[in-house]
Amino acid sequence: MKRYDLRPLKDNFYDRMLELMDKDIKTGENAIFLFEIGDFSCVQKSADVIYEAGYTLMNSLKFNEVDWTIVVKKVKPEEKIIEESSEE
Repeated sequence: MKRYDLRPLKDNFYDRMLELMDKDIKTGENAIFLFEIGDFSCVQKSADVIYEAGYTLMNSLKFNEVDWTIVVKKVKPEEKIIEESSEE
C-alpha cells in the first residue's frame, strides 16, 4: 500500500492520480490518495474517474475539514447494476 499527497495539485489531481495508479501501483495493490475537497464535486468525480479507468474504489472518507482520502485497489471494479423502476 502506498500513500500519495495530491493536495498541492488542488482540483487538478485526476491525471496524476491515474498516472500513479498506472505506473506505480502493482496489480492487486492499494493506493491511498489525499486531496482537497473544496466544493465536494471532486469527491464524486474522483470516484467516477477511478471506475472509468478500471480500478476499484475501496473507501472514501473525509480526512479533516478540507481534505479527503480515497483508497483505490488496482483490480477491475464490479459492474454497476442499474435497477429499472417499475411504473404502475
